[in-house]
Amino acid sequence: MSAATARAGLVTLGETMGLLSPVEVGPLHHVPQLRLGIAGAESNVAIGVRRLGGAATWIGRVGRDEIGDLVLRELRAEDVAVAAVRDSAPTGLMIKTRRTGDLTAVAYYRAGSAGSRLGPQDVEQDTIRGAAVLHVTGITPALGEAPAAAVHAAVETARAAGVVVSLDLNYRRALWDTRTAATALRALVKYADVVFAGEQEAALLVEEDAPERMARGLSALGPRQAVLKRGHLGCVAVIDDSVHEQAAMAVRAVDPVGAGDAFVAGYLAELMSGEPAAARLETAAAAGAFAVTVPGDWEGLPRRRELALLDAADPVVR
Repeated sequence: MSAATARAGLVTLGETMGLLSPVEVGPLHHVPQLRLGIAGAESNVAIGVRRLGGAATWIGRVGRDEIGDLVLRELRAEDVAVAAVRDSAPTGLMIKTRRTGDLTAVAYYRAGSAGSRLGPQDVEQDTIRGAAVLHVTGITPALGEAPAAAVHAAVETARAAGVVVSLDLNYRRALWDTRTAATALRALVKYADVVFAGEQEAALLVEEDAPERMARGLSALGPRQAVLKRGHLGCVAVIDDSVHEQAAMAVRAVDPVGAGDAFVAGYLAELMSGEPAAARLETAAAAGAFAVTVPGDWEGLPRRRELALLDAADPVVR
């Protein structure tokens, strides 16, 4: 039995915010109603892993406000274990706008938020030591020195304990410039066992332009598993020096935000179950496909019993 299958689930840390999204397509000032939910790359992954049957823990900070209440209630309702500090700062907020049927814009209101005050003191070392996988993203270190230190502390703890470290580059242009991001992400990649990146994100760290060469370039920086997410074009991965490709699954997309997190959740859930590379990528593609069919960042994430539904010949399941 591998270390990943012998241990108990996924641990992740980062900022989860309130999410306001319009009920109709069009400019925000013409939309009569907004729906309130939650969203955060790391908690999206935790929910996705939990729905597929794996254990998951989220570490973070939220405000002592109703949005913070909502974040904790939703995560607990999804059976994600929560290690949260209630902070005097407000919970961050994001607003998603569907400007056209095919274009989604996201704005963040997170400066000075509770999540941006995450620090090394919030990292529960025993929880990380008992994990199968520690999952971090490039979003958290972009929030400031203290969140960056929290991520590095978590990674150091995981590596010392032999816990698999997973990193999704998740570059956010609004949070930091490309040069700063590239320097910080390169430092994290070399300590990761698994790395996920989109093509534009991978281009921050490697000079190659063909998908397979990009994946090989990422793997050469340290990770034995490098997965290049290509959206509707599927993915290319280099896993233990072998190249794998997985086609995307054809679905009618409603909301593309969160598809990458769903993909990561599917991959890591199967990794923790001891499944081979092909099965990891297939479940990742299915999870990503489910995610885009439903409005919201995580609401469409599948349960394991639902994975086969994408192959159903009859649209009515009986």
